[in-house]
Amino acid sequence: MATNLKFYDIIKEPIITEKSMQLKEQFNKYTFKVAKDANKIEIKNAVEAIFKVKVLSVHTITVLPKRRRVGKYEGYTSAYKKAICKLADGNKIDAFEI
Repeated sequence: MATNLKFYDIIKEPIITEKSMQLKEQFNKYTFKVAKDANKIEIKNAVEAIFKVKVLSVHTITVLPKRRRVGKYEGYTSAYKKAICKLADGNKIDAFEI
């Protein structure tokens, strides 16, 4: 259980890609890289506390490692957990503004 995690340990960084920007603009959904052992309730509480917004729902995805090559060397990318948070109407997070 992830009861010892602080808010800033749960939310690691925002994920800013073309797809996440489309989700933000169309549906008011924000994407974050989160701690692997954090659950949806902890993620919701952390986002609400850090950014002072109202979170309606949280969806989580475990992103598996992918095989990558750099020249003759092969390896895998790191696995991580991703959370998509839907905010209430009128709320926004300034960290995603470019």
